[in-house]
Amino acid sequence: MMDWTDRHCRYFHRLLTRHTRLYTEMITAPALAHGDVPRHLDFDPAEHPLALQLGGSDPALLAHAARLGERWGYDEINLNCGCPSERVQTGSFGACLMAEPALVGRCVAAMRDAVSLPVTVKHRIGLDDGLSYDFVRDFVGTVAAAGCDVFIVHARNAVLKGLSPKENREVPPLRYDVVHRLAQDFPGRTFVTNGGLNDWRAIDRELDAVDGAMIGRLAYHDPWTLQQADPRLFDAEPPVVTRAEALMEFRAYAARQIARGVPLRAMTRHILGLYLGQPGGRRFRQVLSDARRAQDRGIAVLDDALREVEPMAEPA
Repeated sequence: MMDWTDRHCRYFHRLLTRHTRLYTEMITAPALAHGDVPRHLDFDPAEHPLALQLGGSDPALLAHAARLGERWGYDEINLNCGCPSERVQTGSFGACLMAEPALVGRCVAAMRDAVSLPVTVKHRIGLDDGLSYDFVRDFVGTVAAAGCDVFIVHARNAVLKGLSPKENREVPPLRYDVVHRLAQDFPGRTFVTNGGLNDWRAIDRELDAVDGAMIGRLAYHDPWTLQQADPRLFDAEPPVVTRAEALMEFRAYAARQIARGVPLRAMTRHILGLYLGQPGGRRFRQVLSDARRAQDRGIAVLDDALREVEPMAEPA
């Protein structure tokens, strides 16, 4: 979800659910050691509960990044061992780390020693064409022994050469049974299923077998899915009842951000799917994607989009 789940996206998603845990896009430990830390780590307090997802393989750098995350007020530190991008691999980040469970264990131990926050790991179930359950079981066992209690498992292999990140989300087959087996073999740990959960039926199925479910592209492309999370999972009222209400709350946020110099497009790109599947949804996206109109109308383009879609929108 790099370049997707930035602070503006997360604020919008928090308008739809108060209780689900949000994750940052992956931020590399070297970037926090040598770059603009506030630009990478600042977030709105409304985003809690919020996990900082880190990329890296140097225990000292990751410990430093975790300390920064704790200082900034994050609720969890998550190490990404699942991203298959070749760009990430060149920095020894992401899924390639599954081949080095002892190193991942040292990274986890270093972060746990550095902070009081939970340190969690996101990973795949295997690498390339390997189908051995022993591989992922031993990886989890080694990392658990280093102090990791929570594993977010993308239920596909990562193919490190020859497939794009998009193809890595589609070509390797989903094997949810592997995640279920891990949960059975490590009963003292928490397992969260990720990958291919495209509707509430799939989410509910996984919640019957493991401790949690993580969604990414479903939440991004069809964000209204999140509006059902609080009543379905947390026995709580949803924060908004209609899409129009969510849009108007986001409008107030966008106006504050524009006053700070944030471009409108940096925010509206995250809400294009709000009316997905609704009559007028295509026109809603067209209005928000019109660069000339946004330049002329500014924040009022959100009002324009709402006027286009609401007469045709179905009740929430």
